Amino acid sequence: MPNDHAPDAVRPEELRAVFAGTVAGTVGIEEELLLVDPTSGLPVDAAGVLGAVGNPRIKQELPACQVEIATFVHKDPVDAVRELRRCRMLLAAACGAGVTPIAAPVHPLIDGPVALARTARAADLAGRYREVIGRQLVSSLQIHLAFGDADCTLGVYHALRNLLPELAALAGAAPFVAGRDTGLCSARPVIAAELPRQGVPPVIASWDDFAADLSWAVRGRAVGDPSEWWWELRPHLRYGTLELRVLDVQATTDRAGALVRFVSALAARLTDSYHLGELPSPAPSWRIAENRWIALRDGVRGELIDLRTGESRPARRCLHDLIDAADPYAAGGLDDVRTLVEHPPVEQLRALGPQRVVPWLAEVFTA
Repeated sequence: MPNDHAPDAVRPEELRAVFAGTVAGTVGIEEELLLVDPTSGLPVDAAGVLGAVGNPRIKQELPACQVEIATFVHKDPVDAVRELRRCRMLLAAACGAGVTPIAAPVHPLIDGPVALARTARAADLAGRYREVIGRQLVSSLQIHLAFGDADCTLGVYHALRNLLPELAALAGAAPFVAGRDTGLCSARPVIAAELPRQGVPPVIASWDDFAADLSWAVRGRAVGDPSEWWWELRPHLRYGTLELRVLDVQATTDRAGALVRFVSALAARLTDSYHLGELPSPAPSWRIAENRWIALRDGVRGELIDLRTGESRPARRCLHDLIDAADPYAAGGLDDVRTLVEHPPVEQLRALGPQRVVPWLAEVFTA
């Protein structure tokens, strides 16, 4: 939170300074991962592994079995993905014979509360959110985007907000819960929705309005601090970035890298559109949420609804149009993203089935 001396007030001028003070075009990645027993596939406490890994970029998350990789800020998304890959290798090397890391948006074999990390933050959240917080064994790929301009940040925020369903459809990779196929392409947002402030974020009309909303929530103790503004896209107050949180974590760094490069290129395209005055106006939240539901159910095989006309279009076509628009902004092009559209990861997972997916995820973790 940028205003340490007044914990119940967020000031718009401080927000503007934070979001204007970043280096435009830079990117950072956060990736949530699970530690499991290689024989049973069930969760394992991460504390021992984190003690051996010796890298501050790899840290404990809220569930005891979950860790997070947080890269440095990079000018080139390819470099960010390289660091992500190195951190995955360090984590895998630190695991003993009885522990293996996997990248799974939802643990495919369990359903229900899991043990939380032994931290003050976990205890605080458990006190306020009760059993629900223990059910949040969900993992996402989070991408931080910097624009170096507060007003541009809000403009791109609303443009990306409109596109959350397309991005979710592309990344959907969590069909299994408790050893069964849910019929969804991603059950992760269904589990996450047990908490407040999830899913499609609200329109932010101005930095003054955003500061007022955050202050209201903090002052009334609806949240412990503004970091609990947990939507699938949010302005991040500490880093001055837009944090995209809608993407399922991916089994391999190749797939994660494709998504990171695509989102970075798309953000560059939207930045140019902002400066040309060509960004669309924000759509109503409920319309985006309707498409978001279609995306979590059907993935790239679904039919998304035009936010203004109400006409349906194949999600695949919507994605190919976005990829074509972003392609000139990505060094080397985005053919790997086109491959994800035509061969969605969720279909490979379904072919394996819930019992075989954990060993496969462990096998490809550092591939």
